[in-house]
Amino acid sequence: MSSSSSIDDAEKGTGEKISFPISVTIPPAALEKRSSSHSREDTKVYARNAPPQRSRFSKALPDIPKPAPKAVKHNTSRWIRFQLWFNTYRKFFTFVMTINMIGVVLAATNTWSYPRQYTSALVLGNLQTAILMRNELFGRFLYLFVNTCFAKWTPLKFRLMCTSVLQHLGGIHSGCATSGFIWLIFKVVLIFKNHKNNHDSVLIMGVITNLLVAFSILSAFPWIFVVLGDSYDLTTHTWNPDGIHIVRQQDFWFAMGMSIFIIIPWLTIREVKVDVEMPSPKVVVLRFERGMQQGLLARISRSSIMEYHAFGIISEGTQAKEHYLICGVQGDFTRALVDNPPTHLWTRQMKFAGVSNTSALYKRGIRVCTGTGLGAALSTYLIWIGSDQEKTFGPTISGLIHNNLGPDRVTLWDSRKRGGRPDIMKLIKEVYTVWEAEVVFITSNYQGNKEMMEGCKEAGIPAFHEDFNNG
Repeated sequence: MSSSSSIDDAEKGTGEKISFPISVTIPPAALEKRSSSHSREDTKVYARNAPPQRSRFSKALPDIPKPAPKAVKHNTSRWIRFQLWFNTYRKFFTFVMTINMIGVVLAATNTWSYPRQYTSALVLGNLQTAILMRNELFGRFLYLFVNTCFAKWTPLKFRLMCTSVLQHLGGIHSGCATSGFIWLIFKVVLIFKNHKNNHDSVLIMGVITNLLVAFSILSAFPWIFVVLGDSYDLTTHTWNPDGIHIVRQQDFWFAMGMSIFIIIPWLTIREVKVDVEMPSPKVVVLRFERGMQQGLLARISRSSIMEYHAFGIISEGTQAKEHYLICGVQGDFTRALVDNPPTHLWTRQMKFAGVSNTSALYKRGIRVCTGTGLGAALSTYLIWIGSDQEKTFGPTISGLIHNNLGPDRVTLWDSRKRGGRPDIMKLIKEVYTVWEAEVVFITSNYQGNKEMMEGCKEAGIPAFHEDFNNG
């Protein structure tokens, strides 16, 4: 099998499962069931490659011969699938679009005069909010505020809600961007209805802007059009480019805010030294200077402007001297890292936060990773499903895991030695129960994320999955 097809069998999802004995070692305090004096730190969960040694405190499935791979198909109810589909992202999107569409209808029927008079402000206000939701600095501020103020002491439901909101800010981004485009169309329609009172350049710019925004909602061109439109005096049919007049328009300040939010991340771009480690043909490990907090993602590129790619960061903490990115060799960019290893790469020093950055909110959590999806896993209990991890990912990554987690906080499932993938939901349920976790973070491919999220939802286990495109 070529390395470009997949990293390993674990990346194919969890639909086909093989059941093996899983040893769950529980101390006496836990077997006496959860008295108030129960010590959480004594709980240990193991999934070993060799048959586990039995003890009087060990509960394990009976040792059975390894069965042949057998497809196990589980049908999730439509209600569960709908709840996962209509997540916070789509709720945000629906809410923002509904509010804006009500405004468009009221403006179109001339019931509400403000949108007709200040349409440009609604265009730029929506687009500014859309850009703000994707701004690294604003995102880091929100994560810092939530993690600092609400960690561990607030009710679990509230902390889960905070995580869900932070993960799905992209719903506000998409809703505002789409609404801004619709308001822009509305403004152009108004201008064409009153075309005799508008300069031809305003009409032309309106059409061009709509075409450009149709290709990219994040286009920076709308502010040019709306400022041009507001600089044209309908009474005298002359331009009024007076600076004081423009500064007094709310549109100008929305445009200014958009420009600042766009520029800030680009001001942090630096070319930095990188060491490339290739433990196997399937994986590249990039090592950068300085430590990082858990749950951040880095954008890297060979160019200062073009083709940035996001990867999860692994680090022992801000006090460490280095941090790492694990890159699966699957595309042109990562394959080029093998064929032509760089000594320097461009990156944004302002890293953006992923959903697992909220792991600080919880007393105990579980991180389920498959293949190269290992970033930000050193602060929780780790379940790592992969193929010959020691050989595939090399001593650097294996050392980070063993040095920081220890045997009581990690379950490594080698799909090559065990002959297939585990019954992942059974494993998650057992670890979740014994470890007394509050949340599960999942990093896999699309199919793996989908199946594990459905299983956790069905089992009533709070779970979130990394989605770099759904920020």
